[in-house]
Amino acid sequence: MVREAHLVEDEAQRVADLGQVKQKLRHEVQESIERKVVSRSGSPSDTGSREVEAVARSLKHKALSEVGQTERELERARGIARLNQFVDYLFYVAYGLIGLKIGLELLGARDSSGFMRFLAVVTAPLLAPFRGLMPDPAVGSFQLMLSFIVALVVYALLHMAVKGLLRVLVFRETKL
Repeated sequence: MVREAHLVEDEAQRVADLGQVKQKLRHEVQESIERKVVSRSGSPSDTGSREVEAVARSLKHKALSEVGQTERELERARGIARLNQFVDYLFYVAYGLIGLKIGLELLGARDSSGFMRFLAVVTAPLLAPFRGLMPDPAVGSFQLMLSFIVALVVYALLHMAVKGLLRVLVFRETKL
């Protein structure tokens, strides 16, 4: 989670730096236009002034448009970063519940206890596809749930895939 937050901050800084560079270039272009108009006639003419004003308006409009686009991109990145946090939370809860189930089964917890029944109900949708996938060795009441360990691995891979997709959505390809 910290890495994604750091990436979002880096993206925001990159956008801010790009904005500063664009602003500096616009200022230099405007000064250059004004110098050319003044050097042609020795003093700014009405036609030259109108040209400068037209170019300045065009640059201002373009700058405002780019600022708006940057704001939209940052808002989208913030929203996806929040979604990423929510996805992490759901997967961590699933990991915790499955790990607890594996640990209690390994320690031989009684299935008749209220907490084990509650845990069975809560984890049933997560573990149902994996029940009976592999033999689960047992010694007395102690059982190693290999099927559930496979479930943890599969959910970890799924978690990485979802995070990768969200990362692709947040960090668009930079066009040169």
